[in-house]
This record gives sequence, structure tokens and C-alpha cells, in this order.
Amino acid sequence: MSLHSIRLFREHHLAPEGGPLLVFSIAPSTKEMHTTHSNHSRIRVASLVLVGLCLLAATASAQSPPSPLSPTNIFAPVSTPAHAIHELSLFVLGVTAVIFVVVFSLLTYAVVRFRRRTDDDHREPPQVYGSNQVELAWTVIPVLIVVALLMASARVIATIQKAERPANAIEVVAIGHQFWWEYRYPGLNVVTANELHVPVSDPANPAPTFITLLSADMDHSFWVPRLADKTDLIPNRMNHTWFDPHEVGLYLGQCAQYCGTQHAKMLLRVYVQSRAEFDRWIQEQQQQVVTNEAVSEGRHVFESTACVNCHTVSGTNANGRFGPDLTHLMSRDTIASGVADNTPENLRTWIRRPDAIKPGARMPAMGLSEREVEAVAAYLETLR
Repeated sequence: MSLHSIRLFREHHLAPEGGPLLVFSIAPSTKEMHTTHSNHSRIRVASLVLVGLCLLAATASAQSPPSPLSPTNIFAPVSTPAHAIHELSLFVLGVTAVIFVVVFSLLTYAVVRFRRRTDDDHREPPQVYGSNQVELAWTVIPVLIVVALLMASARVIATIQKAERPANAIEVVAIGHQFWWEYRYPGLNVVTANELHVPVSDPANPAPTFITLLSADMDHSFWVPRLADKTDLIPNRMNHTWFDPHEVGLYLGQCAQYCGTQHAKMLLRVYVQSRAEFDRWIQEQQQQVVTNEAVSEGRHVFESTACVNCHTVSGTNANGRFGPDLTHLMSRDTIASGVADNTPENLRTWIRRPDAIKPGARMPAMGLSEREVEAVAAYLETLR
């Protein structure tokens, strides 16, 4: 036996029949009892060390300087819808934290209170069946928790979706493509791609941006965590979202619906500007392209290849809708839906071989010669 030893005792007295009496006794050995106590001691020491390490890590984290905010931090809202979602998330986290503490406390109590002891007789504890109080508690309490979470979520959703649109609201149509974003400002005659510009909204004089969400091919999802909720773009269906950013800056987002190979690189960039800067940007986007004879070769190559079937450049015969509008390409900070900076080097790489920057991109390599690549890049660099 692993935990017990057999000791044989011979009593030096005679039985009534006159023969020797052999007595067998089973009892824990001193060595095994010492080993059991040592194991329990090691467990207690390991537990204390683990708790100490956790407290030390928490203290170090509290004393360390705060890290910069993530550009997609859901706990740093800057618009009314994001604030409502933030408050809901704190409520949900609070409820689930209470549940965790209760369950973990009961589990810890059970582990400590009913741990194996050296004097355990290995008998099964009393079994209790059919407790109406326990069954009623674990049925009613979860139902109440779920109902509370459901009502809180429904209230936030209804508040966001039923918001009134003021007369000075900015209207934008966002169209999801594989794998880029198209933005149209119907009332302002502006079309751009991948970088959305909106004005800041003063709480005293709100100027929200209302966005109509459409899909050109398959399911996408418009999600800028610090500005608004996550809303899907579904083919043949029109969805809506809105936000009223209270601080200027650049806010990043992501297509949160798997839409193919480059779903992870279908990025969102929202530029929140002062009203004056936004109006200036609108005026620049409304300007027509200025023809530059110095890049006529590049324009000729661009207009004589399949580029015109996918892209649009106002004032030319390029009026494609499958790719981004390039009329004011160089006014954008990035290309390839935010994957690469809009630099001359990246632009040439993108023209020469799109897969080098964005594997799986729908834009094909046109097979241009190096001279043609340089000429087309020089032409595109004039589109400001």
C-alpha cells in the first residue's frame, strides 16, 4: 500500500486455546505522514508565492506611467454613441465581475474548507437532493441578470438608432468594397476613398455626421470604436450609423466582418477636423483636375490601359467604379486602404505589384514597363 503499512504484532501471551495470538494492525507510517504534511506545506507556500507575485504585479502596474491610448480604445469615447456604449460596457463588466467574485469565492471556500485532511475517514458526505430553495435561486437569479442586461442593451440601441437628424448634419454614403472604402458626400459633390473627413461637433451646437452604409459585393462592418457602434454593411440592404465627435484628431477603425483575404487590411481612417479645416478640405476636393502637360505621357498610359475601367479621374475618360476615385489621390495620407503611407516609393510599388503591399488585393498587376510605371506615377502625383 502507498499510504499505509502493515505492522505485525505478536503478543507473548497465550490464547484461551493455548496458542499464540497474532494481531494485525493497519496504520499510517511516520514517513508517509511526514510526506503528506510536506506536500500540504508546499502547496500553501506556492499559493502564498503566487498571491505575492500577483500583488507585486498589480502594484507595479499601478505605479507605472499610463501607456498612450490605443487608437481603437473602446474605453476612451469621444462621441455621444460611443459614450452610451461605454457606459453599457461598464455596467455589463460590473455585473459579470460580481458574478465572477461570487463564484470564485464559493470555489475557494469549497477548496479550502473541504480539502483532504490527514484524519479523513474517506466517508461520503451527506447528500442533499431536491432543494427547492437552491433550484429556485439558481433559476430566478440568472433570469433576472439576463433580463437586466437585455433591457440595458435595448435602451442603448434604441437611443442610438432613434436619434434625430438636425438640419446642419453632414450626410455621407459609405460603400464597402473588397477591400477598401468609398465615401460620397451627396450634398457636397465630393467623392473620396478610405479616409473619411468630418467636422468636430460642439455639444452646444451639435453638427453630427450621419452615414448611410451600403455594400458593393459582400458583408462588411463599419467600426470606429471611439466614435460609434459596430454596424454591418449587407448587400441589397441599407443600414445607418452616426457620430458627433467632440475632439479633433485621427480615429482608426476596422472592417470587423470577415470579407476575404485582406479583411484585416481593410482599415478605416476618420479625420475629425475643425469646421474651418473641414470646409477648406471640401473646397479642395471640389476642384477640378489641373492638366499638366509635363506628365502627358503618364496620363496617356493611364487612359490607354485597363486602369480606366476601375478608377475615376474627373475631367478624363476614366470613370470606373470598381476601384477608388483617384481625382485627388495625393491629398490622402495613405494608399491601399490605409496599409501604406502615400509616398512616391510606395505608389510606384503599388502600381508595379500590388501584392507586394497587400497580398490578395483585387487590383491586378498591369505588367507595365519600368518607364511606364515611372510615367504613370508621375501623372498620379499631380492629382491633388
